Amino acid sequence: MTYSQRVAKALLDIHAVTLNPDQPFTWASGLKSPIYTDNRLTISYPEVRQAIFNGMVEQIKLHFSAADVIAGTATAGIPHAAWVAQNMELPMIYVRTKPKDHGQGKQIEGVLKEGQKVVVIDDLISTGGSVLNAVRAVNNAGGKVIGVVSVFTYDLPAAEQNFMANGLKYYSVTDYMTLIKVAKENNQISTDHLKSLQEWRKDPLSWSKEQAS
Repeated sequence: MTYSQRVAKALLDIHAVTLNPDQPFTWASGLKSPIYTDNRLTISYPEVRQAIFNGMVEQIKLHFSAADVIAGTATAGIPHAAWVAQNMELPMIYVRTKPKDHGQGKQIEGVLKEGQKVVVIDDLISTGGSVLNAVRAVNNAGGKVIGVVSVFTYDLPAAEQNFMANGLKYYSVTDYMTLIKVAKENNQISTDHLKSLQEWRKDPLSWSKEQAS
């Protein structure tokens, strides 16, 4: 079993990721989805969070070794960023979804110096929209984001397109295709479920419309 597969199995075991093609979840956008992810649960499991931050450190060392600063997205990326920054003995900042409406109106907390190379950490990549907003905030504040690392990604084509449009690379400790393969091997989903899950990833909008009809 690969490292990615072990982490995928852990996410399934602690129900941080739940698969249910028969009774789809409704996302905030209104889309129907066969998967629901709550990676905030990982912080309550020492072995799981250890595996995640080890995986993140490896990704950063492999792909973004020039990093000067580790940034966490508020709120789910903050704990993982803290563990990674501590392990790598690097400064840490975190990025709010929007500037504060009081005080100094900060969007970025911590010390970020002009020109510092930053890796942004998030818990989940779906289309990439939210983490790319954090990337823009860091760049606007004088930093230079060199990449993004997450716990998990849905492998959606939209994310690939959005990151490409922003000239940025992202890597995850584990991913959707690995997770559904692990779920099938552990008899947590059927062959029909696997097919449905694969179809959702290719075209989430069409899949959602079919479920609603």
